[in-house]
Amino acid sequence: MHFQFDCTPTVTPTSTEPATPSPTEMVDVLRQMLDVQREQLAYLRASYAAHDSSARWKAYLSRWQEDFPGLGDACKHVVPILERTYGQLVTELAQHLRENGGDTLDNDFTLQEFLDRYGMRLAQLGTILNLVGPLAEAGSQGESA
Repeated sequence: MHFQFDCTPTVTPTSTEPATPSPTEMVDVLRQMLDVQREQLAYLRASYAAHDSSARWKAYLSRWQEDFPGLGDACKHVVPILERTYGQLVTELAQHLRENGGDTLDNDFTLQEFLDRYGMRLAQLGTILNLVGPLAEAGSQGESA
């Protein structure tokens, strides 16, 4: 087999110095970059404010201060109780699975019994913690501010 390769010689570019921009052009580009950065900072601040859930809960507590004067403080006191109860339930669930083995959930009857025993209580306690926790945090931040 014979192959033929045709190669064209590469032309080396003549060394020409790149044109340096004038100082006024550089200042203009730097100003444009600074404007873009300021705009990005404004967008980031707006995004942070939109996603700041503690500000929403603080506003809620301040809006309903007259109707529920001790709500933030009450939430702050019950969160540890709820967390402890949640932890006990998870511990009980883990102990149940450890004692009975993983194959206890193999059939529909035992799986349903397991879910009836732990699933709803864990889901409801988790939901309550997710609602009361931010209120407690917003109440304590409102006091320190």
